[in-house]
Formats: sequence, C-alpha cells, structure tokens
Amino acid sequence: MSTLITNIGELITNADVAGPARGAALVLDDGVVAWTGAAAGAPAADEVVDAAGRAVLPGFVDSHAHLVFAGERGAEFAARMAGQPYHAGGIAGTVAATRAAADEQLDANLRRLAAEMLAQGITTFECKSGYGLTVADEARSVALAGAVTPEVTYLGAHVVPPEYAGDIGGYVDLVRGPMLAACAPHARWVDVFCEAGAFGADEARAVLMAGQAAGLRPRIHANQLGYGPGVQVAVEVGAASADHCTYLSDADVEALAASSTVATLLPGVEFSTRQPYPDARRLVEAGVKVAIATDCNPGSCFTSSMPFCIALAVRDMHLTTSEAIWAATAGGARALRRDDVGHLGIGARADVIMLEAPSHAYLAYRPGVPQIAAVWRAGELAVDHLAGSA
Repeated sequence: MSTLITNIGELITNADVAGPARGAALVLDDGVVAWTGAAAGAPAADEVVDAAGRAVLPGFVDSHAHLVFAGERGAEFAARMAGQPYHAGGIAGTVAATRAAADEQLDANLRRLAAEMLAQGITTFECKSGYGLTVADEARSVALAGAVTPEVTYLGAHVVPPEYAGDIGGYVDLVRGPMLAACAPHARWVDVFCEAGAFGADEARAVLMAGQAAGLRPRIHANQLGYGPGVQVAVEVGAASADHCTYLSDADVEALAASSTVATLLPGVEFSTRQPYPDARRLVEAGVKVAIATDCNPGSCFTSSMPFCIALAVRDMHLTTSEAIWAATAGGARALRRDDVGHLGIGARADVIMLEAPSHAYLAYRPGVPQIAAVWRAGELAVDHLAGSA
C-alpha cells in the first residue's frame, strides 16, 4: 500500500537533490521513498496523511547502544551527582547481573528498550554485547541482539572481567580466539574500549584485526576518559567510527578529517557523568563527519532519547540545529556504513518521523517535551499520535 504524506510544513530529506522544504509532500510505497516534491504535484496514493504543517524528517539512526544487560545502576548515578567521579568501574556490577540473568529476562529488557527507542523516532539502531565477558554470555548476547537489529556489535573487549584480573593478555587471547569464533556468526561489527584501565593500543589493534579477519568491521570506543591512542588506532584500521571523542589532540582531529572514520559523539554520557562535552564545532569546521548517538546503557548514560541528545548537542556541543539533525540521521547512517537509511531520497528505506512541531528546531527549542507525532518504519506506521488523517 502506498502512502502520501502531504501538507508538510518542513521536509528534511538529507538527499543530494534539492526539493521544496515547505509545502512539500512525500510518497512511501513498497517500503521505500517513491516520490518527493511540492504538494500540489503529488501523485495519487492508496492512503493520504495530512501533516497539517508539521515537520517531517528521516528516522533517527542510533549507531551506539548497549541494550543487552540486566540490573540497574541508579545508586551509582546518584553518587556521581553527589560528587563521586566516573571511572567506568560500575561495568563489573552489570556484568555480574547479566551473567546471572536468564535469556528471557535479557530479551524482555532488550525489546522494551528497542520499543522505547522507536517511540522516540529511532528507526535503526546498533546494539553491542559486552556485559557477559564469557564465551557463552557474549554469544547469547549477540544472538539476542540479532533478533531485533541487523547492526550487532561484538564487544567482548569492553573491560577485563574479574577472573582475568592481572592477565589482560590471557583475556585478549580469549576475546580474539574462542569468544570471537562463537560471536562472529551473529555480528556485523567488532568493537573495543581503548582507554586507560581497559585496553591499550596494542590490545585494541589485536582485537580489531582479529575481528576483521573473521569478517567483522571495526569500530572503537576512543578518547572518552582522557587523551589516548584510540582515535589513531581507529583511523589506522579503517574503523567505521571512533565513538566518544571527548579528548582530542590536533593530530587526532587531523587524522579523522583525512579519513572515512566518523566521529560519533555521545552527549548523554557527558550529561550523566559531568565530564566535558566534546567540541563538535571544532570537528565540523575541520571537515570531520560527525554522528550523534544515545549510548543507551545502564551505567554512564541511561537514556534512549535521541531528541534529548540532539538538544544537548545544540546547547552544549555547539552544533546548529540542522547539523544536529544531520548527525542524528545521515551521520549515524555513515557510522554504520548504510546508504539506505538516514535520508529520504528516492529509493531510501521509508523510515520517516513526523514531529508535533512545524520545524526540526523544536527538538532543541522545546527540550524534554514529547514531539514525535508519528513514525513510519519501512513504510509501515509504527507510532501514531496523530489526531487524524484525510
């Protein structure tokens, strides 16, 4: 069935071909975008939806999330807000809870968060393992994630688990050996937390290269807690994205600008940890491609709201409203090496958001206010808060 969305107040397509931003219309057919243009020239369709002047934009693409876990860490957040610094040490608590949880419990929590994301306009999301850290627990994590998204990341190298304390080499051998063999069939990506207290450059390089040899594409947690080698390793191995990028040297920025590696920024983390925000303006002006993602996880950033992250990126990372929307849609698609999502060009997957607002700017202009009027995923109406349609 085809759907014509007409009387659009503002249409953002992120497509190369210029089209009318206002007074526009959009046709969805057979799961893809079939037509865009002025509303007066719109073709007939099986169904007509009157946008009534609302803004329409591509579905959000969340390229960094950790949704397979058990337990919660609210007390840890409260302690941070009371002045305790963030050191990523709480991951061990989530690992213990995740190992103890049944598959059904992990699956229910994962699907609850995925539904929460969809309700807020996220139509494509990446999901990492990393809270099991045994062969069996990492394998079940990626298998569960693969049932809800094709963008599954194997993150066995999240932290060194307690049973390998003092033997990081032994754990790296496990991660790039038996654990990788068990997880690779269920994953598209391989990731590593390259940071002081987690994995250094040599360990990160070894894990990512082993993942590549197994057919997985690399991405990396880089430069979150301080200056370090993560960004340089990302560029060296051709990673699709370097995520966090909070502490960057001039050489890091230059390396990113000269590469195809996307800098994925996670402003919800800085909000939740009170760390400095990444300087997105510096990256954009240097020519670096930037994405925004939620990093939804139970410890450093327990939000699934892309609109909230957009508002933070505008207010605290100095992106313009249009740059922030691009980063949350087309930027996320680039970080996932996808050309079928993140835009509304002809032939793109019909992932569409309609806002309860006349402009994309309202996502930052009215922070904290529910503004998703409707969401179409692959052409099917998945979220509907519209008052009515023609």
